[in-house]
Amino acid sequence: MYHLLAADGAVRERRNQLRHPAYTAPELLATKPNQLWSWDITKLKGLTTWTYFYLYVILDVFSRCIVGWMVMARESAELAEEFIAQTCQQEAIGPHQLTLHADNGSSMTSKTVAQLLMDLGVIKTHSRPHVSNDNPYSEAQFKTTKYRPDYPERFGSLEDARQWTRQFVQWYNYDHRHSGIGLLPPMVVHRGQASAVTAARQEVLQVAYAAHPERFVRGLPCPPRVPEAVWINRPRDAVRPTSDAPDGGNPPLTSP
Repeated sequence: MYHLLAADGAVRERRNQLRHPAYTAPELLATKPNQLWSWDITKLKGLTTWTYFYLYVILDVFSRCIVGWMVMARESAELAEEFIAQTCQQEAIGPHQLTLHADNGSSMTSKTVAQLLMDLGVIKTHSRPHVSNDNPYSEAQFKTTKYRPDYPERFGSLEDARQWTRQFVQWYNYDHRHSGIGLLPPMVVHRGQASAVTAARQEVLQVAYAAHPERFVRGLPCPPRVPEAVWINRPRDAVRPTSDAPDGGNPPLTSP
């Protein structure tokens, strides 16, 4: 009987089923620094089991620069509000200049933070529920943080966690050669110095090529270039922008 019912499409789940609405993927574009930020909070293990410190990080998506961070003993919407306000003031963010992207954590979706962003003229966007790759830049940055060779298994105190994070952010912004931005440090791109550094690299390569062309079987080498546009969920019909290129060139579009 069940075979006959199944063939007729008459067999189904009798219990009420939860129907999820169709969520639209956030499609966000950055063509210069301080246009699109991504922020998130991650846990740092404390000295004893079930004790944590909370690392808040705001990342500029175009330059990959950490523009704001703090380590606190708890996670709350009030702390997040103060943190975002200070970072916007530090970077001189004007109304309708910035889009701030986050996941659906309680602090990110709180009314406190939403009201602050409305007052600042900052557009807020969120990841789709249960979609882990809608906030890829913050997740990748946290992975870089926790895969550092000197990342401790546990932090002895709140001040210990802050001191380690301070040193990490200094390295990440000024010394880390990021593969997504032409192997340049994030702060170089964030400050608009990428074109000068890339030109200096090209001069060194030209001198090396002129001295020993036989070593370069593919011809004159070129340094990697900074992408002119960075996407979160790049649409398939995206058009290459022709303006606001940070280095005056036409490197390809990128997306995670």
